[in-house]
Amino acid sequence: MKRERSKKYFWFQRLRILTQTVFFLLFFILLMKTRYPGEDYLNTTVERFFHFDPLILTATLLASRTLYAALLLSLITVAATLFFGRFVCGWICPLGSIHQFFSFIFKKSKILKPKRDDTASLAPKYLILLIVLAAAAFSVNLAGYLDPLSFLYRSSAVFLSPLLNMFLSHTIELSYWSGLKSLGQNLNQLSGNLTLNSVFQNALVIGIVFLGVLLLNAYKERFWCRYLCPAGALLGFLSRFNLFKLKIDREKCINCHLCSIHCQTNARPYPEGEWRSSECIYCETCAAICPTAAISFPLKWQAEKIKGVDLNRRRVLLAAVGGFLLAPVFKITPLARRAASSIIRPPGALPEAEFLRRCVKCGECMKVCPTNGLQPALAEAGPEGVWTPVLVPRIGYCEYYCSLCSQVCPTGAIRELTIEEKVNVKIGTAWVDKTRCLPYALGKPCIVCEEHCPVSPKAIQLVRVETLTPDGQIATNLAPFVNVESCIGCGICENKCVVQDLPAIRVTSIGEHRSRQNQLILPLVE
Repeated sequence: MKRERSKKYFWFQRLRILTQTVFFLLFFILLMKTRYPGEDYLNTTVERFFHFDPLILTATLLASRTLYAALLLSLITVAATLFFGRFVCGWICPLGSIHQFFSFIFKKSKILKPKRDDTASLAPKYLILLIVLAAAAFSVNLAGYLDPLSFLYRSSAVFLSPLLNMFLSHTIELSYWSGLKSLGQNLNQLSGNLTLNSVFQNALVIGIVFLGVLLLNAYKERFWCRYLCPAGALLGFLSRFNLFKLKIDREKCINCHLCSIHCQTNARPYPEGEWRSSECIYCETCAAICPTAAISFPLKWQAEKIKGVDLNRRRVLLAAVGGFLLAPVFKITPLARRAASSIIRPPGALPEAEFLRRCVKCGECMKVCPTNGLQPALAEAGPEGVWTPVLVPRIGYCEYYCSLCSQVCPTGAIRELTIEEKVNVKIGTAWVDKTRCLPYALGKPCIVCEEHCPVSPKAIQLVRVETLTPDGQIATNLAPFVNVESCIGCGICENKCVVQDLPAIRVTSIGEHRSRQNQLILPLVE
């Protein structure tokens, strides 16, 4: 059997693996560069990957009814898919590369055994796409939950980065303990340069979801790409019109079925009439593995039908209705009546309704926060706000001279601010709990919160108070008093409070500049 042409596709396959590696490293480098650089402003557009994602463009445009200019770069991806097929999934997507890698590991270990004829429907991801778009039409942006870039970045920032930080910390400790001082110093310098955040609420949930998705590759190769990815479904619709079509030389074909058995996305290269153009990611595996070089991809301009999906009218209608019904379910929350005190959004965040319509839960702002204060929300922000960023002062505060979170948002959910603008943005207000504050409750001196307040003049002022102690003595001390007009709600006072468990001074979202309703006292007449 001659393999001259198969060698060509064999090298195409190696080129694809190289391309996947390059783009994955680029994604990883941008992930690592999403951190405090030692300067006020980032010199790299670390969120650029998201701007080439057509799903984020479509869902954000439908949900917010506004066009974020940077997302127009995704039209390049659309044009490339129209001409060259769904190659982005097979050559560029970093999450697709991870799934392919784990599928390869599972196949080599004999855990995954590809079947000759896989008759499972590929419709789920198309139905998910329809649900996402239908919900977006009713102003509920669900794209971030299953968009591949948002999913991977959120999992990396909230789950994998803390794991890496923990690994480095233990390795540094072990290095010093074993007498390898030089190694410990180098690792300590590396850890300091990476500035990895170490604590995230909901990290366990996000980590379990991420690992579960990876383990699904042991059941079906690239399970995510086949059945779950709405971005892949959108590109599948567009790829029907691409220039390259699969062709099988019937004189060379020996009906071995190797091409279909090893097809990563069940595009079914054999027989030729059943090839699914919308599922093919042009990995070239079928052409490279063919023992007789019977498979090629010549130029041919002809629209292909979407096969193997079974998108009948009933399914499409049910998916659309499902999206329409999900929208009000996500909107039904008490937060529509009264803002929650714990939902302290990053400075520059748009008004809550618009913020939720634009945020894709990617975790960029959480990764770049130098104090680890931005955390993924769970129930406190309502169903629509799951995994959106909230400031948790007990974990970290909003650094006074920092606007990094506003510089990395890929969809404009957080408006970009200069340092001069940011220091005047009010995201909440601090309140003293006199039942726990040491000068008020115990008559003991403490001015820690006033010392740390960064506002000039101080938003936390000191007043002299007298406290009756249990032994009948009168203790006179300076105690904190918050000027609610000048307090910006940065949370450093709550973070540094010496009272453990429940701090004696706490920040709530009341008075935030982005909301006209979430104010301490609403005017009776407009």
